[in-house]
Amino acid sequence: MSLQTPNSETYTIAFYNTENLVDYIDNPLTLDDGFLETSSKKWNKDRYENKIYKTGLAISKIGFDELQKPPTLIGLAEVENDRVLSALVESAHLKDYNYGYIRYDSPDERGIDVALLYDKDSFTVENSDNIVLEVESELGVRDYTRDILKVSGYLDGEKIHLLINHWPSRHQGSDTTGHKRMYAAQKVVALINGILENDAEAKVIVMGDFNDNPKNESIQYLKNTKSLFNPMEKLMSYTRGSANHNFKWILFDQILMTKNFLEPHNKGLKFLKADIFDDKFLAEYHGKYKGQPFRTYAGNKYKGGFSDHFPVYIQLKK
Repeated sequence: MSLQTPNSETYTIAFYNTENLVDYIDNPLTLDDGFLETSSKKWNKDRYENKIYKTGLAISKIGFDELQKPPTLIGLAEVENDRVLSALVESAHLKDYNYGYIRYDSPDERGIDVALLYDKDSFTVENSDNIVLEVESELGVRDYTRDILKVSGYLDGEKIHLLINHWPSRHQGSDTTGHKRMYAAQKVVALINGILENDAEAKVIVMGDFNDNPKNESIQYLKNTKSLFNPMEKLMSYTRGSANHNFKWILFDQILMTKNFLEPHNKGLKFLKADIFDDKFLAEYHGKYKGQPFRTYAGNKYKGGFSDHFPVYIQLKK
């Protein structure tokens, strides 16, 4: 049986919430005490190295069956620092590929950020920036949350713009935190407006863990205000999602794009497909949680899995 050669004109673009891709070294400037050897999680060098190995394995397999190559661009959430990104791109399943990374320190209290991995052989970075989300609680207290990462560059010679997000969580309830995610959506719309002012035909991809489902107000506002295409809407179901909460599937992880990726006369990169990467090796294989993401921790209990989220991805064809 002959091996398939990589498809050089089709590209996978993925997003993955890694569930605390953090080291075991104390940072006095952040609230990282929960991931130290002395913490209740007993986070240590062995567990960290297992996490790096498994995250690299998961990334290397996204879209591989279709294209015989790993993703060209991967947006990441819950990344602590450049140290873990350097270890990730040099891990067993990624070291043979020419990945670079972009990350900025955000004001997030736990010290976790969004980042981008990119294949330097296919994507050339033109510029990047971090955009601070200055959201507040209903009482007017600042919520120090993750930045939006903006990256512009050339994929197969064609310019695209990426906006990578990890919007404020629902930990205090979806109703009491919804205004924060709406503010984030408005911020993304403003960023897209700025891009389109400079180039009315610009191609923009918005990805992230939005902490909202496709039909929630913030995502609908984002989609409808800028007339974006959200291929994740059709993937949402009662039996499938990117994460599971109280035995209900959710699809907080999404990738949206400007509609010029769909235009038939477009001679550049075109949208081909979208999917959730929920292969069996990433899921719990027995028990009451069978089929759900095989996570690293359940509370303080170490399970040694990949993440509490499945990656999502799209594919573009030249």
